[in-house]
Amino acid sequence: MRIKTLAASLLIIAVTTSQTAVAQEKLLNLYSARHYQTDEALYANFTRQTGIKINRIEAKEDELLERIRNEGAKSPADIFLTVDAARLAKADELGLFAPVKSKVLEDRIPANLRSPDWFAFSTRARVIIANRDQVRTEDVQNYEDLANPKLKGKVCSRSGSHPYNLSLMSALIAHLGEAKAEEWARGVVGNFARSPKGGDTDQIKSVAAGECGVAVSNTYYLARLLRSEKAEDRKLMEKISIIWPNQKSFGAHINISGGGMLKSAPNKDSAVRFLEYLASDDAQRYFADGNNEWPAVSNLAVKNPALDAMGKFKADSLPVATLARNAASAQKIYDRAGWK
Repeated sequence: MRIKTLAASLLIIAVTTSQTAVAQEKLLNLYSARHYQTDEALYANFTRQTGIKINRIEAKEDELLERIRNEGAKSPADIFLTVDAARLAKADELGLFAPVKSKVLEDRIPANLRSPDWFAFSTRARVIIANRDQVRTEDVQNYEDLANPKLKGKVCSRSGSHPYNLSLMSALIAHLGEAKAEEWARGVVGNFARSPKGGDTDQIKSVAAGECGVAVSNTYYLARLLRSEKAEDRKLMEKISIIWPNQKSFGAHINISGGGMLKSAPNKDSAVRFLEYLASDDAQRYFADGNNEWPAVSNLAVKNPALDAMGKFKADSLPVATLARNAASAQKIYDRAGWK
């Protein structure tokens, strides 16, 4: 009987120890709308440094936001990560983010690249690209120049409802005011070479092919083509000029990638550690060297030949929170201007 009692006691101890180990396993549940292979190394390095295992779900941002809303207070998601201030603003409007107090994040992420509830961890610039044979670079030195009638039939663009364009319009509202921003949008629509369609890479290809004379693109798409091992990609880049807009005024519009901790996060300590990790030198270099984005952290040396080739530029210092606030007005302006 004593032997049976001892065996039973040992079994109870073993089960209890196993359950405690499971309970104490450090986890992070990440919902990400970033779809880059290079991020695999980013996440692996976090786990290697902290011992925190990442469970990741990747999908389009609207799908993830709907999922988080449906899951409600029982959502297992700790972090929502995506690209563009307009998308982060949407999550914020839905009341999904929890404020994060972190001296690390406050010290490392510039004030204009964070809000009380979410942080930018990398940046891209929206630059003007022009066909070398069709458009003189001196004619498109500013975003405002895209509305000049001399470019009639030469402008290509992606949809006016895309977050990249919403953020650009949000910046123009802040700098020019709503009336002038809408006047600009109507002017650009009047210069369209075709109806808006495709992504930034499609705009680059259309400009290189001469279907359009000019377009706007995120720099990381251009850097990706510059670093490509495919001869056809490099030939595309030989046919276009890259122009840094508004260098004598407010600077090139900055697009971001960022995220925040969710209110329902079951692993809040892990979530804060992950956000702080994304601001570390190691992670910032992954963004730059791996995915052709500029670090959010200031004065960090990176080794990316494509970013170097595009040169130094003046960036718009407009707070990303301002871009978020103007997103709804930006969409209304595009709709009224007929920018489908």
